[in-house]
Amino acid sequence: MPVIRVRRRPTATRLMAVAVAAVTLLGLVGWYLFSGRGAGLLPQDSWGPWRQKQVHGWSVWVRVNSWSDAAEANGAYGKADDFSLKAYGTPATAATVMDGTRFTLAPDGRLTVDGPRAR
Repeated sequence: MPVIRVRRRPTATRLMAVAVAAVTLLGLVGWYLFSGRGAGLLPQDSWGPWRQKQVHGWSVWVRVNSWSDAAEANGAYGKADDFSLKAYGTPATAATVMDGTRFTLAPDGRLTVDGPRAR
């Protein structure tokens, strides 16, 4: 005699659990991207233009992300030394090899300089 299988419908509790899991996952992904931690995954159009600053002989280009709490900076001292900073949600710091100047980039695009050339 053949076995008759009756398919069960998903219960309301099971559907609610899936919905809660989906909303939680989407919330975590949104928080990760827009808090600045996932700024590298955001589209190129969300970044503002590069702005150039002259800081004690250093040429520094800074851009800020308009969607999240993130900024990037590239700096060069001619061909002698260069650095790159990515402040995705937290400040980023780099010290130069040439003279020990320390650059700190905040996620809002503020650049601070500390070291021999800053005095």
